[in-house]
Amino acid sequence: MSPRLYLVRHAQGFHNSTRDLTLLDPVLTEKGKGQCRDLRNSFQHHSEIDLVLTSPLRRTIQTAALSFGPTLSRDIPFVAVPEAQEVGHHRSDTGLAPSELQKELDTLFANDALDFDIKKLNLDAVKEGWNGKTGYWAWDRTAISKRAADLRSWIFNRPEERILLVTHGAFLHFLTEDWDVRDPMNSTAYHNCELREFVFTAESTEEDAHLAETTESKRRRGKTEHEQDPHILADLRGSVEGEQ
Repeated sequence: MSPRLYLVRHAQGFHNSTRDLTLLDPVLTEKGKGQCRDLRNSFQHHSEIDLVLTSPLRRTIQTAALSFGPTLSRDIPFVAVPEAQEVGHHRSDTGLAPSELQKELDTLFANDALDFDIKKLNLDAVKEGWNGKTGYWAWDRTAISKRAADLRSWIFNRPEERILLVTHGAFLHFLTEDWDVRDPMNSTAYHNCELREFVFTAESTEEDAHLAETTESKRRRGKTEHEQDPHILADLRGSVEGEQ
């Protein structure tokens, strides 16, 4: 049986609050940390998750650690997957080099009480060049769609039953394919720290996997909202225009 997938957009980062996309790999604001506390308290599946995945950017690592401490305090893997990085070429969407990221973990949670040792985060897949925004990691629709498809297939083939991924608003549109292709600017919105549940479609295969949001997840949020965050809209607009 393919996994059930819980998808979370990161909490508010300083690039969200200031609209400053020149900030390199920004961290969470205090409001963002509060959003994590709220999600931690409302999430009902801490004891059921078998694997936690995160984009290697600092704000997603923080969101995963602060929101899902009770989950990560259990003996389950915590893995950074560079395929889940944000789509844009802005400095705010660009992560740190592997050696810098490893050092950053020593201070990233200096003022936070965690339920687990952050050293359990597995950074093995975060290789040199992952943050280069060229080639496989480029800011264009073909490249983004490719890595989103690769990530779906990789998760589809995992043995775990329930997997949680913390990632980014624009990338979530590519991962879930939840937009009208003729008008990608009217894609459904992911708010900061919002969680949605997905299953793989019956037609999914090891090489070609696709997601469908569960009925309960749709019911909880309604399904009438459209993307408003200018940061995400800029990323989506650029990735589409880059194809033309």
